[in-house]
Amino acid sequence: MQQRDSEAAPPTLGVGMVGYAFMGAAHSQGWRTAGRVFDLPLRPVLAAIAGRDAAAVRAAAGKHGWAAAETDWRALVARDDVQLVDVCTPGDSHAEIAIAALEAGKHVLCEKPLANSVAEAEAMVAAAARARANGQLAMVGFNYRRVPALTYARRLIAEGRIGTLRHVRVTYLQDWLVDPDFPLTWRLEREHAGSGALGDLGAHIVDLAQYLAGETLVGVSAQLETFVKERPLLQGASAGLTASGGTRRGPVTVDDAAVFTGRLESGALATFEASRMASGRKNALRLEINGEQGSLAFDLERLNELSFHDHHEPAATAGFRRILVTEAEHPYLEAWWPPGHALGYEHTFAHQARDLVEAIASGTDPVPSFADGLQVQRVLAAVEESAQKNSVYTPVQAVEAVQA
Repeated sequence: MQQRDSEAAPPTLGVGMVGYAFMGAAHSQGWRTAGRVFDLPLRPVLAAIAGRDAAAVRAAAGKHGWAAAETDWRALVARDDVQLVDVCTPGDSHAEIAIAALEAGKHVLCEKPLANSVAEAEAMVAAAARARANGQLAMVGFNYRRVPALTYARRLIAEGRIGTLRHVRVTYLQDWLVDPDFPLTWRLEREHAGSGALGDLGAHIVDLAQYLAGETLVGVSAQLETFVKERPLLQGASAGLTASGGTRRGPVTVDDAAVFTGRLESGALATFEASRMASGRKNALRLEINGEQGSLAFDLERLNELSFHDHHEPAATAGFRRILVTEAEHPYLEAWWPPGHALGYEHTFAHQARDLVEAIASGTDPVPSFADGLQVQRVLAAVEESAQKNSVYTPVQAVEAVQA
């Protein structure tokens, strides 16, 4: 890390990012913004971004404010001005890049899901444990934990405001695959994505359920379905027309939708639904948690609001009430706008960057850790195993402590 000219200014933290598409843009926004909003102990500097397409990565660097562009992620990891590597690539490359960065002495932020398999995630956790002994930190990017309303919901649950948990129900619905002629992108190929709606959306809701409950899932019973079995190939060298003149199609090798039930450590019951085939739903993440003394409910499409029911109130006036989570006393809000001025999706990435920078500066373990990411991966694996066995209840393997 290098000191700025002014002795009063914080030291810099050089960030290098691998990947520049949707998540790359979102993470770039977070890194650009965090140090301008929060008083951070280290100042994030967008040192370099990497991608295989030279023209595209240069354009992304210019658009998102990165000082340099690389076409080989290994060159980015080796740069002296990069102290933290942010992995925003498809899941099939997460393990290789993250492990190499940790072994090179860099801190790592890796997008969710942590990996495409339990074995890869286990290797990443072991690498993170070894790196931790040398002062390097690793975090997985479950950004919805950083929605102020959800962070506040976690605080209320931890304080016992809704009592012993009974039910957790979460759905995450999108509709971008409803059209059967939507092309066969990497997200629909198991070798690149690992799984479909299960890993893309299900990873988020599993992590959220466990984060809010403060406990993990111990078993699941599941069903998966692929409604559209083949899709048109993307235009390019592998695309073209069939002999009959129609557009060539390739097999979809991941799920379109996942539905599963689960049991938490305390015995509370949980239900989950993740689909990219729910027509009319764009980014509909909704949850409700019921306890013996009250309930909480949240809708991502109204992300500044939290619904709270106190079951001790008189029946005549009891019910869910709306909490507008924009007060300075609410998580992350002390640095933003006056009360009532709403935040959005992109702010979760600034909050994520803030939390990681503060952990690095203090030398404390960031959350969610790679071990947390592995635990989610094991839930996803149990869901797939259960679905393959006609929904039989399948235990989730606990994540044991990993020593460096």
